[in-house]
This record gives sequence, C-alpha cells and structure tokens, in this order.
Amino acid sequence: MKYKTIDEAIAMQNGVPQGLSSSMFTLNIREAELFLSHKGSDCGIANINIGTSGAEIGGAFGGEKETGGGRESGSDAWKAYMRRQTNTLNWGSTLPLAQGIKFDF
Repeated sequence: MKYKTIDEAIAMQNGVPQGLSSSMFTLNIREAELFLSHKGSDCGIANINIGTSGAEIGGAFGGEKETGGGRESGSDAWKAYMRRQTNTLNWGSTLPLAQGIKFDF
C-alpha cells in the first residue's frame, strides 16, 4: 500500500486487529525511526525495507493484538510493563528474502 504521510501509514498499519509483523519501505530515515518508535508500529516485529515473511527465529518475538498470545506466559513475564519489538532495517540496494523466496519482476 502506498501512503502520502507517515502518520497515514502508521494509522493504516495500526488500524487492524492483527499484530504479528509489519514492514515499511522508505528511504527517509526519520520516517523509519518513527515507524519503529513507540509512536509507530504496534506489531511484535517491525521491519524497514524488508518484507515480513522472514524467519526471525533469533529475535525476541511474540504476536500482539489478536494474532498471538504475546510473551507474557514465557520467560519474559517480568517485562510485562515494557514494550519489546524486533526490528530489521535494510539500507542496501537489494531486497533479501528469507527461505529462498524470489520474485521475478
């Protein structure tokens, strides 16, 4: 989806009940940092310039909102009053995709 303002992009992203992962494609570092901040994406994973289909097995991950039980039942229970998010930022000129996925354009 294309957006005109960063506020519009964040509102569209956060306006759905799902919260597993999110991604934004931009060359604007201010928009990227806002998307990754507490005012931005409310998902468990938030990525910049890379898709949401990766295998973030090493990242601290738990679904948010209506898509997942969150992390509160696991070893992170003491962090109930904190917000954690796994982020990936890609400032390269190629789009690496997980698990050998390729898109021919």
